[in-house]
Parts: sequence; structure tokens; C-alpha cells
Amino acid sequence: MFESEHTTAAALVDRMCAAARAENKAAGQRLIAIGELDLLRLREAEECESWLTDTWEAISAEVAAALRISQGLASSYLDYSRAMRIRLPQVGAALAAGDISYLMFQTIVYRTELITDPDVLAAVDDDLAVRVRRWPSMTRGRLAGYIDQVVARVDADAVRRRKKTQPDRELSIWDSGNGLTEVFGRLASIDGHVVDARLDVLAATVCANDPRTRNQRRADALGALAAGADRLQCRCRQPDCQADTTPLPRPVVVHVVADQATLEGSADQPGSLVGADALITAEVIAELADSARLQPLIHPLDASPERGYTPSSALADFVRCRDLTCRFPGCDRPAMDCDVDHTIPHATGGATHASNLKCLCRKHHLVKTFWGWRDQQLPDGTVIWNAPSGHTYVITPGSALLFPSLCAPTAGLPALHPTSAQRCTDRSLMMPKRRRTRAQNRADYIATERRHNRDARQARETQRVATQLTSYGPPPTEDDEPPPF
Repeated sequence: MFESEHTTAAALVDRMCAAARAENKAAGQRLIAIGELDLLRLREAEECESWLTDTWEAISAEVAAALRISQGLASSYLDYSRAMRIRLPQVGAALAAGDISYLMFQTIVYRTELITDPDVLAAVDDDLAVRVRRWPSMTRGRLAGYIDQVVARVDADAVRRRKKTQPDRELSIWDSGNGLTEVFGRLASIDGHVVDARLDVLAATVCANDPRTRNQRRADALGALAAGADRLQCRCRQPDCQADTTPLPRPVVVHVVADQATLEGSADQPGSLVGADALITAEVIAELADSARLQPLIHPLDASPERGYTPSSALADFVRCRDLTCRFPGCDRPAMDCDVDHTIPHATGGATHASNLKCLCRKHHLVKTFWGWRDQQLPDGTVIWNAPSGHTYVITPGSALLFPSLCAPTAGLPALHPTSAQRCTDRSLMMPKRRRTRAQNRADYIATERRHNRDARQARETQRVATQLTSYGPPPTEDDEPPPF
């Protein structure tokens, strides 16, 4: 009896290990397939790296739709697939063989990202590919420590700095040297969205010739916000700068959708903060209703199409509350930050009507226009997407679960299908351009991180030497060898 139970347990463990290995192999094959799609699209596309919606965005959109994941996760997969193909092919081969987990591969990619010398990176890739197969099970923190020791032996400036975080709401500010201060915080969802939106508003008050990136302007806007400024000072240094003549930004507004009964405190149905993942409880909704400006939402039902291209405020509000987010597969950009797009273009007969309008963020509006996607919309707001690969994806409105009454069908419209010839033809002139390419931003990020690491290391060395000069006896001997594994 005991022997039979022992055999059964052994078989179960073997099945468990086989399943884990198959999972590792599948993760590797997923990255390989994404990498091959990446190469295919790069060969098909012309020079598009300066486009605002570049090849990276187009490929990420395809991956997100196919795997039914978010744009951020799809972009992460694309990043790891390029790391597997270009930076760490030997470690990538270990993943594809099932010898290491996807989590281990992610950790290795991140901990080695700051290595810039190709020969050093190749040596680290070969070294880690051998070591990781022999390492025992360990926590992610210990794994990171082992990888850091391998990196430190060949490139001290490429070792990642460790950062600690704490749960719940907090705000921490500390000096990191070189005239920079690091800020970390967690805020309540509503407060976080207000701060985020306000930084975007202030960052946009400079002229087009300001040399800073968007992230740099947002960082500077935080200081301006703390100082009570109503705009960000432009740094273009041009005598005819028009930044000071632009209208002052309007106050930041957050939008919450809720049922009337919840506003009155007679129902427990939660509300939705447009753009947030979490729901707003009925109690908080009732409190907000005491001071917020309330705007009734009217379902258009069988209303006729509106004249002109731009929808009325009432129609646009309905479309945004029905959709809640961008309607592209995998995108959760808040509807209030999106364009109201005509599914069938207005110029080719498309009506300004709820059955033909949906929310698309600017990035995916450009993906639709320039990267070969086609869409069809149903009267209940459902959108059917046809990808460049020929695959079809069906996306329902964001309110379908929380506020299904908003998805009641609106009046049907005649079927019009614009041809590709009616789409944009002179794309090189119409696509907005980036100030800096993705590769330039990445190179600057790595250079900045390496400089911070070098400065911190030199400061520690200076402190160590000063301590030794004031102490008695010979300096202690450091053991630079990594622990056995």
C-alpha cells in the first residue's frame, strides 16, 4: 500500500514538472513567434521610426488583439522578444528549451539591461545561460542578487539599483544626487488621476519648440504645480515664442458614471471612475454627489443622425460613457482622453450617430488609419475589428457589465463600406512625427542609469577610503567572489 502511494506521488510530481517545463517552452515559443512577426512587419514597413505611431506601436497592437491582453503587456512581450533575439540569445535558448521559467528570463533581461558593450553582454549571456540551469529554486530577490553579482564582475555601472516600496498611501522624496530628487508615492485613485491629468495639462502649455521630452516636462510641471504656477515656463529661448499667449489651462475634471439611485443613496450599485480600473463604492459616490456637478446622461435610442462632422456634447457624452475606454483591442485609455471616431468615415457617408461613433485614443486612431486595420460597428456599440493578419476581434463597450442599459441598440444605419482607396493616401505627410525616436530615448535612459550608478559607486569608494584613513590597522580585505551556486 505504501509503495503504491509512493509511486502515485512520484508520478504526480513528474506530471507537475513536465507541465512546468511545457509552460516554459510555450513562453519561449510565444516570444519567438512575436519576434518573427516583428521581423516581418519591419521588412514590410518603410522608415517609420520617426512616426508618432511607429512600427513598435503597430506590432504591439496586433499582439494585444491576438492574445487578448493589454497594450502594455503586449509591448512588454515585444520588448522581451527583441531581448531574446538580439541581446540574450543563449539565455533565450534556455527558455525555449524549457530549462528556465519566463519569470527568470524576465529578471535576467531587466538586471542586464544597462550593459552597453556588445562583447561584455555576449560574455554575460554565455555565463548566465550555463549558470541558470544549475541554480536551485529561489526567491526573485535572491535571483536578482545572483544576477547582479555576475554583472558586477564585468560592468559595475550596469548593476541595477534596488528600490524599496511600502504598501498603502504614501509620498516619499529623497535626494539622489546630481541635482535630482526622486519622488515615490501612492495616492487614492481619484487623487492620482487628478494629479496625472494636471501634469499633462501643465506640460502642454509650452510651445512646440521646447526641447524637453514629454516626461521631462511632466517632471518639471510637478515643481510648477507645487509653486502654484498656472503654466510651465517654456525653454525654447526664441524671441517670438507663443507659449505665453496661449489660453490658461482649465481646471482638471474627473468623470464618474453612476446610476441615479446610487447618487440618491438608495442603491448599492458601484460607480465607475472613467479611466480607472477600480470601482467607486456607492458610499463614495453619494459623498461626491453632494459637491460634484451632476450631468444627466440621455440615451439617443432611435434619434436621427446629427448634421455635420462634430457630434453634439450630449451625443459625445453618451458615446464616452457607453465606451468608458478606447475601443481598440486591449486598450484601456480613458474615453475622456480619446477621439470620437466615425467608424465609417464622415467623408464617405458615415453618419454622426451613436451607431457609427466610438472612442479611439489618438495612438489607435492612427493605427487604424495607417496600419491596415478595418472596423465595423453594430447598433449596440459592439465593434468588429479586422487585423492586417486577417484575424477578427469582437470588442463590446466598457459599460456592458456595469451599465448594460447604455448598450441598448440605437437606430440602425445603412451599410456603407469605404474602400481602401477612400482612406488616407499621403500618409507620410499626415502622420505626426516624434521629437525623438524610441531608440534615442532608450539610449538616453540607459546612459542616465549608468551615470547614476557610477556616481553612487564613486561616492561609496570615496567614503570607504576616508574611513580607512581614519582607522587603525590595515584595510579589510573584500571578497569579490560570488557565493557558490
